Amino acid sequence: MFPIADDNPRINTPYVTWSIIAVCVLVFLWQFSLGSNSGQIAVYQFGMIPARLFGGAGMDPELVAIPAWATVFTSMFMHGGWMHLGFNMLFLWIFGDNVEDSMGHVRYLAFYLLCGIAAAMAQAFIHPDSTIPMVGASGAISGVLGAYLLLHPHATVRTVIFLGIFATMMHLPAMIVLGLWILLQLVSAAFSNTGEPGVAFWAHVGGFVAGMALVPLFKKSDVPLFQPARYRAFQIERKRGPWG
Repeated sequence: MFPIADDNPRINTPYVTWSIIAVCVLVFLWQFSLGSNSGQIAVYQFGMIPARLFGGAGMDPELVAIPAWATVFTSMFMHGGWMHLGFNMLFLWIFGDNVEDSMGHVRYLAFYLLCGIAAAMAQAFIHPDSTIPMVGASGAISGVLGAYLLLHPHATVRTVIFLGIFATMMHLPAMIVLGLWILLQLVSAAFSNTGEPGVAFWAHVGGFVAGMALVPLFKKSDVPLFQPARYRAFQIERKRGPWG
């Protein structure tokens, strides 16, 4: 299941969402320009390392560029590869504009950063002795998804569903798309080894929960939760074979 668009029109220009996407892309291009060795050093310098954050690990002076607490913020704008960046920015592009509309630019930025902090801390508390750097916007974006689920659970999301070598385009309610997404994160987190490199599933869960908890506090007073659907869901748009 792969979402590519939703049916919610934006009201205002999502300057913050677009700016976050631009910053993440520019930071990744900077990482890429460093080459593999220096790029890996940058990940250790600016990624969030739980053991360093909690003072349990001494670091090579070459790997200490900023205070440990600051890496909670810098890690949100770094990524581990093109696919990591691409998937995160796609989800933010689809769901971020409507959440930004519901809050306004300044409150949305504060909300995004708080969700990112909550996500980083969730991952860090699960494995506080880890020396593996965590990077990526997915924790903060998970907060955006949690907020979207409460704001627009009935919104229609255009979704590609893969059935073996075939793919079908369907319009599904956001509650199904995002509900299945967070369920997958929970199952993956339960079976993941937090001491090994890989996807920070607990960060996704922590960010999502934070987004759901914070959206009632950050949304505008005239914006309701659980808004109704605009269009009918469960429509099949088209089917494609293995060669498109």
